[in-house]
Amino acid sequence: MSGQSRQEAPNPFDPFGAWKQMRDTNMDSWSKAMLEFVNSEQYTQATSAVLDNYLTMSQPFQRALETTMTRTLTMLNMPTHAEVTSLSERMTNIELRLDDLDAKLDEILAAVKAKQGEGA
Repeated sequence: MSGQSRQEAPNPFDPFGAWKQMRDTNMDSWSKAMLEFVNSEQYTQATSAVLDNYLTMSQPFQRALETTMTRTLTMLNMPTHAEVTSLSERMTNIELRLDDLDAKLDEILAAVKAKQGEGA
């Protein structure tokens, strides 16, 4: 056999074989226990409560940080996140309008070519 399974008896000449087997057994037990624990409804509720409290408590800090960053960027004559986002939205709107104009011009060109083909 090319691979050894974990169920084999330890090599009597390997002084750490028993330790390795105990370690593997212990890790398997912990793995199963942790999977059961993490997949429980109580764990989900506790994690949800902790995250909710964290987000609630960190909100004032986030606001203060955002205000400080906005003031700092304004003093350095650099755009803020809101200004970059606004500019991006405006550029997207312009791009969409240009695409619409391009499509309309293609339609007009096709209509003119069709009229020229009829007249000839």
